[in-house]
Amino acid sequence: MEPNQEKQKKLAYVARRYYLDDQKQSDIAQELGVSRPLISRMLSEARELGIVEITVHEPGTRSGRAMDRLRLSGAIRGGVLVEDGEDNDATNRSLSQGAVELLGQLGTRRLGVGWGYLIGQLVTWLEENPQPDSAVTDICPLVGNASIPARNYQSNENVRLMAQQLGAFPHFLYLPALPESLEEKQVLCSTEVYRQIHQQWERLDTALVNIGDYPSSPDFASLVRYGSLLQRQRACGRMLIYYFNEAGTVIQSDQDFAIQIPIGTLRRCPNIIGVCSANTSAKALEGALNTGIFTHLVARSKLVEALLDGR
Repeated sequence: MEPNQEKQKKLAYVARRYYLDDQKQSDIAQELGVSRPLISRMLSEARELGIVEITVHEPGTRSGRAMDRLRLSGAIRGGVLVEDGEDNDATNRSLSQGAVELLGQLGTRRLGVGWGYLIGQLVTWLEENPQPDSAVTDICPLVGNASIPARNYQSNENVRLMAQQLGAFPHFLYLPALPESLEEKQVLCSTEVYRQIHQQWERLDTALVNIGDYPSSPDFASLVRYGSLLQRQRACGRMLIYYFNEAGTVIQSDQDFAIQIPIGTLRRCPNIIGVCSANTSAKALEGALNTGIFTHLVARSKLVEALLDGR
């Protein structure tokens, strides 16, 4: 039988003195003029009745709960969440390690790799932590090479280095990410070089795709490719050189001359891992997940919590 309200108040008082005021059971017993064993029984009863609820936060469980919430929402099937490091560099190293571990969990064999800051960090991590016994057999870029010297955007070089550290065979895309015009893109995409890389894209079992904010730096000639379309459709983030808005719409332009895996081909890949850097915003992640493209995620726990709490 449920105790009366007066007894519940007594149990709550004892629990408050013990758990919140940090009083010893013997001191509470002396205060109330009862025995210490009675105080112990009252505390047990308070827990049984739900007057007291005890939660133990063990290391790593917060990220587990956040991942469970994401899975239950239907946004993704799984992934790896990491805690923040002492600075962004440390956090990005943890994210890189998490991405490599996820490839192992998925049994990835044919891997496609995007570009961007975290991809570059992942390559650096692999150079320091080679995985020659990985299951990966083939790696190819998902986007052409940039004209800028930044290593993070040198697709072929990143693929070469990853293949070297994973014991895999590299496939290269000897075409620019951003040719001069739509006409040049059409010519380049009619070549044997493009046909061969497209065959590799069709065979992928896993794609590793960067999720970043919009606007981003460098801009990758977005004004020429899209005009005012990105502003009008409220772009909030990018993946590869595609842009999307918070609703998850991948913004399409008839004048887009970027050379990258077609969005329809990407969607057919069985495992599509979205990787967020330490600086990726909750708005960009929200839009990326709303595209319905990603099956797995590598991100900061606090980023995912901010996204979930803001919904």
